[in-house]
Order: sequence, then C-alpha cells, then structure tokens
Amino acid sequence: MKKNSHLLNIVLFQPEIPHNTGAVGRTCVALSAKLWLVRPMAFQITDRNLKRAGLDYWQYLDWEMVDDWNALRERLPSLERYFFFTKKATHSYLKKTYLPGDTLVFGSETKGIPDSFREKYPSQCVRIPIRPQVRSLNLSVSVGIAAYEAFRQISLTSDFS
Repeated sequence: MKKNSHLLNIVLFQPEIPHNTGAVGRTCVALSAKLWLVRPMAFQITDRNLKRAGLDYWQYLDWEMVDDWNALRERLPSLERYFFFTKKATHSYLKKTYLPGDTLVFGSETKGIPDSFREKYPSQCVRIPIRPQVRSLNLSVSVGIAAYEAFRQISLTSDFS
C-alpha cells in the first residue's frame, strides 16, 4: 500500500507471544491496517507459530519492524493521534473519536505499555472496560476490540467498508 493509505496503524510494543502477533496480523489484513512491531521481541519474526496464527494471510500484511520507540516516532510522527491501550487508564476507549490513520498502541502481554507512556500521555491512554474478576484481556482480543471500534467510527464518515 502507499504511504498513509492505511485505515489504522496498529503498534505492538515489544510483543512476547508469536500466536498473538500472528492473530493481530490477520486482523490488520482484514481492516487495511499496518502492523508495527517494536523491538525487542521475545521471538523471531520467522517463528512458525507466528506464521501459523496468521495462516495464509501474512503475505497480504503490510508490516514494519522498528528497533525502538524513537524509531517508531520517526516513522509515525503524528503523536497527537496515538492511543495507548492500558488497563491502568481512566478514559474508556469508547469515549474517543478515531480518524483514518490513527495509531493504536498496545504493550507486551506481561508488562503492558511502559509507565513512562502513561505518565507522558495521560489523556491519550485508554482502557477497555472489564470486570474486576478478570486481570486482563488477551492482546489479540484487545487489538480486535479496539481496531473494530475505530473501524466502526471511521466507516460512518468514509467510504471504507
């Protein structure tokens, strides 16, 4: 795809489980979203589990890997359109307005996004409401929930369907 032609940018910050990354990749293909992987990662991109979870969709995925957060920021400079998903946020993801080209950032499966992100960008941190009996949602489930809400909002105002 051409630069900036993606519906969304989905960022996995230091992912740890290849199955989750593969499933997120499939969601990205379904929504015309670009997947960004921020190193370090706990697996190799050639991991068979990653490809297995993405099945035969991986060939259609537009993705890019960057060495660190600063490298991502150089490639996607519109920080005001970043949304950081964390269970520690006070704002619901449902109360935000999503636009084409927005960047949805998700932390690793065991650590989430760094505390420094929550401290630096508190108004851009959002949570998916869950009952207190549940510690957290699976990463790929969270991406699916968030990305499809963004898609729903964007499709109300555009021709993308």
